[in-house]
Amino acid sequence: MGNLLKDVPRELAEEMVDVLVEKKGVRIERIISTGQSTPDDEWMDQDRNEWVLVVSGAARLSFKDPQEVVEMSKGDWANIEAGRKHRVDWTTENQPTIWVTVFYDK
Repeated sequence: MGNLLKDVPRELAEEMVDVLVEKKGVRIERIISTGQSTPDDEWMDQDRNEWVLVVSGAARLSFKDPQEVVEMSKGDWANIEAGRKHRVDWTTENQPTIWVTVFYDK
């Protein structure tokens, strides 16, 4: 058992990732961002599907092929298909952005 909103730092040099559950075919993480983003010249390209939920804060995701920009705030979720290139353009600096991510097999 745990609490997604407990022990949340206000400032981090890098995103904080806590693996909450990892079983065959699925990994669930809590990610805390405090203004972090993907470097300008990088795209994330994963071999697993990723379902992501913003619990608090806000962020903007960009997708490639096809191009799409998605603004996310508290309660918003997205499903990112394996192999779809994406990046985090920004996360809120004035309050931590708490994400729940679920990575699952194709």
